[in-house]
Amino acid sequence: LTVSAAISMKDAVTEVARGFAASRPGVAVLHNWGSSGELQKQIEAGAPVDVFISAAQLQMDELEKRRLVVPGTRRVFARSLLTVVKPADSRVDIAKAADLADARVSRVVVGNPRTVPAGQYAEESLRALGLWDRVQPKLVFAENVRQALEYVARGEVDAGFVYTTDAALRGAAVREAFRPAEDTYRPVVYPAAVVAGTRQPALAQAFVELLLGREGQAVLGRFGFQPPPAGVR
Repeated sequence: LTVSAAISMKDAVTEVARGFAASRPGVAVLHNWGSSGELQKQIEAGAPVDVFISAAQLQMDELEKRRLVVPGTRRVFARSLLTVVKPADSRVDIAKAADLADARVSRVVVGNPRTVPAGQYAEESLRALGLWDRVQPKLVFAENVRQALEYVARGEVDAGFVYTTDAALRGAAVREAFRPAEDTYRPVVYPAAVVAGTRQPALAQAFVELLLGREGQAVLGRFGFQPPPAGVR
């Protein structure tokens, strides 16, 4: 079974997949990690994928429009939050979004908004706060949210937009500066679906259902993910 998943889900999905394979002798789960936009493009190009996990609805919407996911299999199974982190040894005082426009802050990393949901959420938030034009000249674009996190951890930038679930993985190297107000960006939700080209439809469907089940939700909870919002598909 090949699972293409947003890289922000890497640790949690790896553990879920380990349990999935352990309970099904002869089944192996192969992983393909990346930004949701890049994974979407791969599926559109015909990559052999069974399950797609996105960090935003947009990429799944595009695949659904093109009939590249199996109707009725799409389910939102988790939620995270956007946060801004800075290097653990930083002496720059960053406590709110407006501080990113301050002259003391010279470089801010975000995922490339063209392909990275975390970057899209960051742009939405900065635009909602009227800060996009002031912060944009300082932006450094990362290929995915984990790369953005590494830039901050290595001290190559003053701050970066990532998910709370990513920041928790590098707690010794980064510090949370502030969390953008949740009403400034769309909810960070993770949909999963069976890809239309799968040769293992039953197995793929079982994997999606596991993410939503008690066992899968327990794993996701250990990595800081919240349950999906009520009523969100």
